Amino acid sequence: MNVDRMRQIDYWVGVPLCAVVSLCHRLWRLFSPEKPGNGRDILFIELSEMGSTVIADSAFRRAQTLFPDARLYFLIFAKNRPSLDIIGTIRPENTLTIRADNLVTLVVDTVRAIIAMRRLDLFAAIDMEMFSRFTALLTFFSGARNRVGFHRFHCEGLYRGELLTHRVLFNPHHHVAKSFLALVHCLTEPAGTIPHTKIAFSDEEIRLAPLSPSTASVDTFRARLAAAFPALAKASKWVLLNPNASELMPLRRWPVERYTELARRLLEDPDLAILISGVRSEHDEAKRLCAAAGSDRVANLAGFTGMDDLVPLYTLCSLMVTNDSGPAHFAAPTGLKTIVLFGPETPALYGALNPNAQFITAGLACSPCVSAFNHRKSACTEARCMTAISVDTVTERVRAMLAQP
Repeated sequence: MNVDRMRQIDYWVGVPLCAVVSLCHRLWRLFSPEKPGNGRDILFIELSEMGSTVIADSAFRRAQTLFPDARLYFLIFAKNRPSLDIIGTIRPENTLTIRADNLVTLVVDTVRAIIAMRRLDLFAAIDMEMFSRFTALLTFFSGARNRVGFHRFHCEGLYRGELLTHRVLFNPHHHVAKSFLALVHCLTEPAGTIPHTKIAFSDEEIRLAPLSPSTASVDTFRARLAAAFPALAKASKWVLLNPNASELMPLRRWPVERYTELARRLLEDPDLAILISGVRSEHDEAKRLCAAAGSDRVANLAGFTGMDDLVPLYTLCSLMVTNDSGPAHFAAPTGLKTIVLFGPETPALYGALNPNAQFITAGLACSPCVSAFNHRKSACTEARCMTAISVDTVTERVRAMLAQP
């Protein structure tokens, strides 16, 4: 199911449902006030953003520290579930999934997920989505007595009912990792505090723990690459290009022609090879980019790598250039030198938590144009914020970073 269709369902079905359920819940509380939760476990709900599973890791670890007896669970769209394996804080057996292939699977799996959630011994359900009505309803129907999520307060738009016991103000001026921390911390405060989490979080608190793959996994992956792309052995430096962005926001893409020209310029260095990343559905586009680059030192990894291969891949590469998308975050725990190209969004909120990442943005007056408050949907039809980033700028930055020790 495409993203726009899901946004339409979330609005036209979600808004009235949130209103009706909120009214029914308010009437019910008149006769049966809610009691404090007695459960043990914590459920996180974040369906649509794969990169957020990495950004939120500090929140998961904070939950483990504040509530050491709690088991952590996670509800996510099935196609995004492998992203949880990058860091592995949430155990695979504690993951619930919903398929969103079409309306039928969405409805069936939603019912199954609600049943599964209500069978858990939940102390709290934490909605990490930015004002999604669907996840607000899931949080409510989880049965958790403590229900945490972002609330609009006096902001206009994005109504999603009165279903939360702990309402957190979404702060568009802090990195989203700190907002996720706020969701967890508010569970230490009395329900009804307005707003919750009146404390400061430092940058150190959202830093990711370093992640290194085993020597065996790196050697195994290196052997696979050598067998499939023998020309890579000619190069001592591998630069990974990720010309893709999730279907959630195609405006985030730097034109593929720019990536092609970048590859050509970088290949002027005979000791350098280019690897193109992507999923299987992006193989043909990546193949065209490889052909246009005009060198045998270009490898098409679209569909070649799975999620288990990413950490070894990032370990073997010297640098990555990517649009603002999941790979920037997946690579962050490895410390890979990374250049992230931003346009419709801002690194102030969504920058990869990687001390070796640098961000390039054109800084247009209209950018960033998407946020939590507009359901991350822009009216823009021409992503000039991305085309304003020149190949010269990116090439210079790549060469400067490669020259660093």
